[in-house]
Amino acid sequence: MPVRLNAHNSALILIDVQGKLARMMPDVSGLLARIGALLQAADKLGVPIIWLEQNPQGLGATLPELSALLAGRQPIIKQHFDACAEPEFHQCLSELTAEHLVVCGIEAHVCVYQTAMGLLALGKQVHVPVDAVASRYDEARQLAVTRLAQEGARLSNSDMLLFEWLGSAKHPEFKSVLELIKGLSH
Repeated sequence: MPVRLNAHNSALILIDVQGKLARMMPDVSGLLARIGALLQAADKLGVPIIWLEQNPQGLGATLPELSALLAGRQPIIKQHFDACAEPEFHQCLSELTAEHLVVCGIEAHVCVYQTAMGLLALGKQVHVPVDAVASRYDEARQLAVTRLAQEGARLSNSDMLLFEWLGSAKHPEFKSVLELIKGLSH
């Protein structure tokens, strides 16, 4: 019987929403809103956040819409497409007690896919909110999502994930997280 996802057994991994490449994503404003809601809810609910940037000297920094929500944190800089190949990321993973890793960001068919596959190879439970990952071309995003599902990643969307993290309308943060959910566009 699978262990259910909740705010106490999860961590959120933000992958490479950087520079001009991020601005090229379809529906970038919707993507940023959904990822932003995940980041804000994670903060409210005590879900650890791991922030990754791919070669920021080449790609640029994380978009300010998201980096503003990550104040006080520093990104893990990576060169590998699979963050699991980076020692600092590996160290960060080893310090987590989370059983479920929620992966969001770009590009779905490159760094999101390869990092999720690396996490699966490490025996982690990987969740992909499909509306919070993107590629320049939707066909590439869809192929990545399909392959990840075939390999054992669990698919969801932002709303579903946020309600799983809450678990109940009696949660003390229900109203504030519900406001984030109401602000999402699909």
